[in-house]
Amino acid sequence: MDNLKQVILGGGCFWCLEAVFQSIKGIEKVVSGYAGGKIKNPTYKEICSGLTDHAEVIQIMYNPDMIMYKDIIELFWHAHDPTTLNRQGNDVGTQYRSIILYENEEEKQTALTSKNQAEANKLWSNPIVTEINKLDTFYPAEVYHQNYYNLNKDKNPYCSIIIAPKIAKFRKEFAHLLKE
Repeated sequence: MDNLKQVILGGGCFWCLEAVFQSIKGIEKVVSGYAGGKIKNPTYKEICSGLTDHAEVIQIMYNPDMIMYKDIIELFWHAHDPTTLNRQGNDVGTQYRSIILYENEEEKQTALTSKNQAEANKLWSNPIVTEINKLDTFYPAEVYHQNYYNLNKDKNPYCSIIIAPKIAKFRKEFAHLLKE
């Protein structure tokens, strides 16, 4: 576990991205949280106000011997709609924006190159509005947000109506990358 690296991504509700990325080979841990804002140790209630400038994000801890940063970024373009500003489906607000938070210049350039390739390949019919910013601090979300889909898929209609179809589509398209 000492050789793990992290990437911080936001693409709408963190429950959706968390559920998608948990199933990928080489990804060892996914933590829902907040980043990109202006206050320390924000709470979910504060984030939902839209006044903190934080985005709902996930921290992906991955094994670079099994999956590369650039591959995670490419999967990110498929895991959400990066063309809608401050929104994913019915979730609206700056906390639901599409964002990549890099830690160094190499990650920044990789993210920019990947974004340009996705646009050049017309992956989406509209322009990608994803922010690519330097990571300041990642704050883990409250415990009840962690592993949310897996713990609540039979209890919360949001899981079956919103998250399950995204997971199914992603798993069908990227079946070769899924954990056994």
